[in-house]
Amino acid sequence: MNIYAIIIFIFGLFMGSIFVKIGLRLPDNKSLFTKSRCSFCNNELSLIERIPLISYIIQNGRCKHCKSKIYVLYPIIELSTGLLYYLTYKAFIDVNNPTIAIILGIVFVSSLIIIFVCDVKYMLIPNELLIFFASIVLVLKILLGVKNEELLSFMDIGYELIFMFIDAAVMFIIMLIIKKLGKFLFKKDALGGGDVKMMAYISMLMGYKMSIVIIFLGSFIALPYSIYQAYKKEQALLPFGPYLAISTILLFLLKVDFNSLLELIH
Repeated sequence: MNIYAIIIFIFGLFMGSIFVKIGLRLPDNKSLFTKSRCSFCNNELSLIERIPLISYIIQNGRCKHCKSKIYVLYPIIELSTGLLYYLTYKAFIDVNNPTIAIILGIVFVSSLIIIFVCDVKYMLIPNELLIFFASIVLVLKILLGVKNEELLSFMDIGYELIFMFIDAAVMFIIMLIIKKLGKFLFKKDALGGGDVKMMAYISMLMGYKMSIVIIFLGSFIALPYSIYQAYKKEQALLPFGPYLAISTILLFLLKVDFNSLLELIH
């Protein structure tokens, strides 16, 4: 592991801590800029208590003031973000214009991590989150295409934008049909509106064909927990966004494309 990979991993740990804060505060309309406090005793966290992962370990997973358990999502997301940043670096370091490709990958993965937190906690995916990251991903994808000399004129850029929006629109319609069909068959919402918009966003980068694969893979990953719920006869709603996020990250970092999947099938 070289020094850059180590730096990216450590950077990911700190960003993971920020992403949990965003994911817990944004859907609840809380300020993202207030200082971190214990959610039980409201004591302001010291600098040491804000060190990602390490603080959780040395405090034995508890607040040092009131001894309440720290939300386990913090260390999980912090470690996961560090590892995913490292894997993103490894996945795109050897491509053309790796700096832009890695930044694009990190931005995309970051958005999915925050979506994961929001949906796990609130079963809600904020529109402003999707709009913010969609704008950045769009610009970075266009910039990467220009740097790779795949987009040689303003007309090429225009066509690329049109194709990205077509992918998003097609995926939005497909997800909307699934949502309506699920409600008709099961007499309740089988899919959230946030999931519909989330997949439209994902398809801007992954394309609508790969997005369909993502839906099937996400459903497969969600299957064990669904079976467990059925076995326990629990009727709790199951957020689908986290499973879509996991399947998207897997296929994105493995750089799987639709044509390679077709070749495997044949």
